[in-house]
Amino acid sequence: MSKTLLGHIEEIYPDLSKSHKKIADFIINNYEKAAYYTAARLGAETDISESTVVRFAAQLGFEGYPEFQDALQEDIKGKLTTLQRMEIASLKMVDEDVLDKVLRGDRASIKETLENVSREDFKNAAKAINNADKIYILGVRSTAPLANFIYFYFKMVYDNVVLITSASSSEEFEQIFKIKKGDVCIAISFPRYSKQVVKTLEYAKEKGAKIIAITDSHSSPIAPLSNYVLTAKSNMASFMDSLVAPLSLINALIVEATMEKRDDVLERFAELENVWDKYDVYEKSEDIINE
Repeated sequence: MSKTLLGHIEEIYPDLSKSHKKIADFIINNYEKAAYYTAARLGAETDISESTVVRFAAQLGFEGYPEFQDALQEDIKGKLTTLQRMEIASLKMVDEDVLDKVLRGDRASIKETLENVSREDFKNAAKAINNADKIYILGVRSTAPLANFIYFYFKMVYDNVVLITSASSSEEFEQIFKIKKGDVCIAISFPRYSKQVVKTLEYAKEKGAKIIAITDSHSSPIAPLSNYVLTAKSNMASFMDSLVAPLSLINALIVEATMEKRDDVLERFAELENVWDKYDVYEKSEDIINE
């Protein structure tokens, strides 16, 4: 559905039955909790039967309650405060093996990412990177390490890479103001979405640059600004989102892009290995064995 799930519930609210309106009221007013309640728990909170809750999900067009719950969780991710995330984590992790819960969640996120990411956009994004006059990489706050990761590897392969590193929008514009048609901007944004990134991309789009978005869904605010949208599942582990699946997608993008320049990459790394060896950059296996 094109609208947000909460918006859809509000839209059809007048046509709902009395019991369904009661469920809708609770969800709208307590979405941060309702998204993580089972059908039985939601029924208990609203004094409605579990079967009625399941029928409510079906009326909204879902095959079952789990699908409705997943959609609601996705819908509200960008709305949750840090405090609300901590409260939800407490609900989710009660009597749970945290290590097991988090790692299984990451595995599921990678699987969902693999199933849903656009292969066409993925291939075209790699081609755009290799055809770019200059490559700008943008990620702030929690996504800054992902931007740094791309930059670390791309700077060894490409001569035209710029990492946008700043804590303020004014500094971001100072670093990107020369962007032009023929350039590419790789932008990373996950809930809670940064207004800084959105504003910077609006400028980049206005200047005619191609934009590659790495984000969680096509409803992300940076998706409409982008030429290619690469979606990766971000799994809420606690007060922060796990960005394991986005990092895996980024790994694949780096490989895809650099494999198109395989001969150049091999030549560069042969030179780099000589430099690293000459200036004793890395520990050698024989040194470790002899210690």
